[in-house]
Order: sequence, then C-alpha cells, then structure tokens
Amino acid sequence: MNTISKSSALVLFAHGARDAQWSEPFRAVRQAVATRRPDLTVELAFLELMQPALGDCVAQLVKDGHTRITVAPLFLAQGGHLKKELPRLLKDLSARHGAAEITVLPPIGEVTELLDAISTWLVDSAPR
Repeated sequence: MNTISKSSALVLFAHGARDAQWSEPFRAVRQAVATRRPDLTVELAFLELMQPALGDCVAQLVKDGHTRITVAPLFLAQGGHLKKELPRLLKDLSARHGAAEITVLPPIGEVTELLDAISTWLVDSAPR
C-alpha cells in the first residue's frame, strides 16, 4: 500500500471570537483545502479567544513530524495583530522549533485574486 508522506502543513490563522459559530466559515475553508490537497496537513489556529492557539498548533505539527509549515493569515488587512503580534509569535516559534521551516503567506486581503473575486461577487449581487 502506498502511503502519503505529510511533511508539509498549512495553518489557517484567524483572530478568534467568543462566539464559537464565528469560526464556521474558517472551518469550512480548512475542510475544503484539506479535501483538495490530501497530501497536505491543514489545521486552523487562532490568535486569541479560541483554541488551538498558533503556538500550540505549530508545536503539535512539529511533534507529528512536519518540517515545513506555512501560516496563512485569514485577515483582510494588516493591523496591529499582523504587524506586531504575528512577527513576535513567529520569532518565538522559529526559536523553539528550529528544525522546522515556518513561512507566512500574505493576509488574504492582500491577494489580488481574492479581492477581484469579492469585487465581482459584490458587483453581481448589487441590485440593478
């Protein structure tokens, strides 16, 4: 039997909220990505208020043998969380898990294709 080696992981990184229902769209994205990329471990982590925290998620991935971890910030804009807190978190994670390569994608609000898709949907959805 041929087994798939999952040395790479993708962590969808969201803010978190007190209302558990808030995370449902992010969980749906995680499931869709995992379904389309069975060769990739896909997890969801949060900055605050929800679990797992980014640090705990990365620690578990490293423990499970992942050597390449990509963090995808599910934020529309670069506020203080992405400008200040995320770099501090990443510096700490890199120091604790030096054997793992941890990279970060741009926030989804800076991806032209996503902004185009949102704009198209808005144009098509607005009353005529």
